[in-house]
Amino acid sequence: MSDNVIEVDGLSFRINNAQILSQVSLSVERHEFVGLIGPNGSGKSTLLKHIYRHYQPGKATVYLNGEDIARKKPKEIAREMAVVAQENNPDFDFTVFEMLMMARYAHKKIFDRDSRDDEEVCDRALAIVGLSDTKRRSFLSLSGGEKQRIYLAMAFAQESELILLDEPTNHLDIGYQLSMMEVLRSFREKTVFTSVHDMNLAAWYCDRLLLLNHGKIIRVGTPEEVLTPELIRNVFHVNAAVNRRPEDGRIQISYLSYIRS
Repeated sequence: MSDNVIEVDGLSFRINNAQILSQVSLSVERHEFVGLIGPNGSGKSTLLKHIYRHYQPGKATVYLNGEDIARKKPKEIAREMAVVAQENNPDFDFTVFEMLMMARYAHKKIFDRDSRDDEEVCDRALAIVGLSDTKRRSFLSLSGGEKQRIYLAMAFAQESELILLDEPTNHLDIGYQLSMMEVLRSFREKTVFTSVHDMNLAAWYCDRLLLLNHGKIIRVGTPEEVLTPELIRNVFHVNAAVNRRPEDGRIQISYLSYIRS
């Protein structure tokens, strides 16, 4: 089996006359925590949607565990990859527990009933995100932040090695942002590929960063290699100071001023 859980090879994508992605190539190794960063409109969500097949990628452009994802069946993909997307709006009112049970479908045959093992997996997933007390509540009654944490619990309940997330800390206050990233970081047997809006969160928790701008990967490396004042200025149009925190040596980005074009 390949050491790369995800490989993208020369992926391009256009909408009408707009070039959204241009010859994007990347890889995510097994057990890595990789962050995808870039300005709004740089193509981050579009790239992730090709990887989890919301958009159908061309043949031989996206590989999952060494196999062309375009040739894989949906249930096979679900056993290997759990997705926490930005657009999650169920039309029906399920309980939280029913939502988590849906994440178990990849491990079931068509007429299989929910088992005690399934219930234990879902209970553990709820405990991981700190929402065990919501088990019997209506999902639609939850706050935006609670819903986001339930989607993460569903990813854990799916028991896939790869967790792919599109800006998972949206709708969360700072405490839960840190908590979610720490939870993801703590499961070292998982492979995590996530877009990250907050560059400090990306710096503190990711092993490697991929910087996307205008649909192209322009820098790959450690947070120290990618989050330099020069790149932040050139890509995000912000003057920034990058220092190391005395508490743990991790880099800290301070935003100084916006550069007007």
